[in-house]
Amino acid sequence: MSQWNIAAAQYASRHHCIGEHVNHHLHFISAAADLRCDLLVFPELSLTGAAADAFSLPCPPTQRQLNPLNQAASACNMTVIAGITLDTEAGRQKGLALFIPGQPHAVCTPLGRRACPVPGKSQVNVLGDPDDAPGLDPQAILMTSCLAVGENRWTATLSRMQRFAHRYAIAVLMANARSGSALWDARGQLIVRADQGELLLTGSFDQRGWQGDIIPLR
Repeated sequence: MSQWNIAAAQYASRHHCIGEHVNHHLHFISAAADLRCDLLVFPELSLTGAAADAFSLPCPPTQRQLNPLNQAASACNMTVIAGITLDTEAGRQKGLALFIPGQPHAVCTPLGRRACPVPGKSQVNVLGDPDDAPGLDPQAILMTSCLAVGENRWTATLSRMQRFAHRYAIAVLMANARSGSALWDARGQLIVRADQGELLLTGSFDQRGWQGDIIPLR
């Protein structure tokens, strides 16, 4: 790998209109493509909006609604991970939609279940809020986490992510909805962290290690 470019989209969804969210995601994808990103990660529930109350989650998107994102991911040769809801046998729950270049449809999985965005490759592992038994693939070099953590949990979450990176010797990319998106290297050293606002937090990995930047969304 000569250079690997990744990004976290700091984006807080404020309504339940999937069509508008899809269009806004496309704007982020276009900006990430200009930066030649190979991977773009959105926060949890980025495509559906958050729950209206403590007991209900928005309806999941259909594959037809997700098609523009699938097409954009293939056109840009970029893996995109976005937050959705899923209807399962256990009820409605938070999930992830993985848009993989060359795949005809989005791959949908519950949030928190370990997943690999590219079948047959273990470069990236995707988790929600990591615990002490992540089951990471030993060949993975990046763990991504898709969150929507408020200010009351922000400091504790940052500390937990840093400890996770150090303990498991793996870089961690956290996409948070409103602020605090961040990237740590495999030693647990903070590479870059965002303040508030809509932006791309980027990381580039090469033989020198990780470099990071903050790109405001225009």
